[in-house]
Amino acid sequence: MNASATPGATSQLADGTAAGSWVLDPTGSAAEFRVRHFWGAITVHGTLGFMAGEVTVSSAGAVTGRISFDARSLDTGHQQRDKHLRSADFFHTDEHPQAVLTVTSVRPAGPDGLECQGVLDVAGHARPVSFAAHIQDVTGRAVVLTAELQVDRAEFGMTWSPLHMASMTARATVKARFTRA
Repeated sequence: MNASATPGATSQLADGTAAGSWVLDPTGSAAEFRVRHFWGAITVHGTLGFMAGEVTVSSAGAVTGRISFDARSLDTGHQQRDKHLRSADFFHTDEHPQAVLTVTSVRPAGPDGLECQGVLDVAGHARPVSFAAHIQDVTGRAVVLTAELQVDRAEFGMTWSPLHMASMTARATVKARFTRA
């Protein structure tokens, strides 16, 4: 059943229908990032290939969760750039192989929207984040959410940018499919 055809999909949080444990389905999930480069002339796109996670929904509708991304799996389609992104200038994957998004609270925002608060931990730096998630599809056994996060790279120690040619703003899009545990 499609969320747009299900008025009040977020009402399942309030009425207890969504209560329980949910596990991320990595085959139905994806994480992408993009950063403007060469003073905005191009955009570098990349993916994080391996994800794991879980969400817990209480009978009162409180939501907490965690998604971890294997930063070592990042791929921009350019081997030398990927090696640099895994270095201490960026993700520092030798010491911090995982990037982790922890969701600490969720509020319904319309029939298929969620306002989320949490913490993003990347390259050894943890910072609070707020973002909107949208319910793309929901059934009794699975839910698919999409969210976009805007991140200031400097807050995570990722300040490398000779001649200030790369934007300090990175955008990440996450599509997460969760199934009942």
